[in-house]
Amino acid sequence: MKTLRRSSEACMRIDVLTIFPEMIREFGAHSLIGRAAQQSLLDLRVHDLREATEDVHRTVDDSPFGGGAGMVLKAGPIFDTVEREQPPRPLFLLGPGGRKLDQACAQELVACGGFSLLCGRYEGIDNRVREHLVDDELSIGDFVLSGGEVAAMVVLEAVGRLIPGVMGNADSAQEESFSAGLLEHPQYTRPADFRELAVPAVLLSGDHARVERWRKAQSLWKTQQVRPDLIELRGGLSAEDRALMKEFKSEVENLPRWQSPDTA
Repeated sequence: MKTLRRSSEACMRIDVLTIFPEMIREFGAHSLIGRAAQQSLLDLRVHDLREATEDVHRTVDDSPFGGGAGMVLKAGPIFDTVEREQPPRPLFLLGPGGRKLDQACAQELVACGGFSLLCGRYEGIDNRVREHLVDDELSIGDFVLSGGEVAAMVVLEAVGRLIPGVMGNADSAQEESFSAGLLEHPQYTRPADFRELAVPAVLLSGDHARVERWRKAQSLWKTQQVRPDLIELRGGLSAEDRALMKEFKSEVENLPRWQSPDTA
């Protein structure tokens, strides 16, 4: 991904270009994204590519040169929409060829202060858009979708919750899964005993420092078990990590769904 520069505007603006604007607008009206818009923390603008067409059928696609199955999104409506609306840059084409969205990528996006998403559809998009209009590509994973709208919603959710002031608890976004490169620790709420299943005693102890150590240990154990690739990305387990895991090893071994990795 290219270097992102932060916009000078306090309210983050995100534009989405699509042929299904109601999908994005409906999503943007609810939950965290809707609350961010109501609080003037996020300016979500959705542009219907069909509004840039001139024929009675509002045609945005055509058959590919050289033959082949499916239809291709035309360059004209996309170029015209960008030139008319001047969406914030960078402009990302959503597709499998781009950088894969992860927590670090989401943090980079929110830091830039504003950006735009172009949703593909059908068999593909006229390559002149990719070569001469968009700044980069962004992917949400190695699988096939019918269009970029669902991917746009994923990006909006991942970035929107990181906008300062959006989350109810200012620390929540930073403490969640992946923010520290680890899966989140287990969560419990009342009652403390449910069908003879008790909450770990440490959470009821009132010892906040020990609770934090327990949570970190649980995150390490869980990540090591189900996402060892994330541990590798952190450079492996540090001596401090191993000591923390050893401190709470007996408690983890009593959890039937997890197998304790060797911390020797």
